[in-house]
Amino acid sequence: MKTSTKSTNSHGTNNDNDTGQKRILVVDDHPMLRKGVIDLLQLEEDLAAVGEASSGEEALTITREYEPDLILLDLNMKGMDGIETIKALRSQDIFSRIVIFSVSDNPDCIREAINAGADGYILKDSEPEELVSLVRQGVSGQFVVSDKVDEILRTQDAEKECGSAEPRPDASALTYREKQILSLIANGMSNKMIARELNIAEGTVKVHVKNLLKKLKFRSRVEAAIWAMENDLK
Repeated sequence: MKTSTKSTNSHGTNNDNDTGQKRILVVDDHPMLRKGVIDLLQLEEDLAAVGEASSGEEALTITREYEPDLILLDLNMKGMDGIETIKALRSQDIFSRIVIFSVSDNPDCIREAINAGADGYILKDSEPEELVSLVRQGVSGQFVVSDKVDEILRTQDAEKECGSAEPRPDASALTYREKQILSLIANGMSNKMIARELNIAEGTVKVHVKNLLKKLKFRSRVEAAIWAMENDLK
């Protein structure tokens, strides 16, 4: 378990919140890859690696202690893998953004990660500029995917549409308020953030989310967010 040496205090924690930098935790079981990503992030004035972890278990410990804004998480690790780590983080009410960083472009792996609660999916063969851009978008609250992942998801959805008699989700069935909330979900907002944005109670938001998921026949808000993005409903 290591924490960043950039702008640290006597306790070894990163002071980047004081400078407005967004705090990133890099979780991967390959030391060289972690170092490369951290070195890349340290070049950006608005981003800082608060630490690194080689396993899901370490990620849980560091996240509880340092509260990073975004966790860049490997999917395939020994012991607790990326999916298990996401579920463990979410079960502990950790609200850091979680973005998968993986070599796998398997559609099933991508969907599983998203359904588990990931806020994005970036491929490890992404260009450095794309990685930094997506991380920056991720910490700002957006749902992020590599261009190739976006293409894979769109292709898979098109194939399902052609090979299935099931009706497609229909946004026209939603009320104006539900469409508003769907758009904000697609922009990565939590229920609390949506409530603040629309000046309504968080409980009211939860009711609207439940209703729109039922109407669109989605199992999770993440599925709804992806569908909204793919259909330009943001």
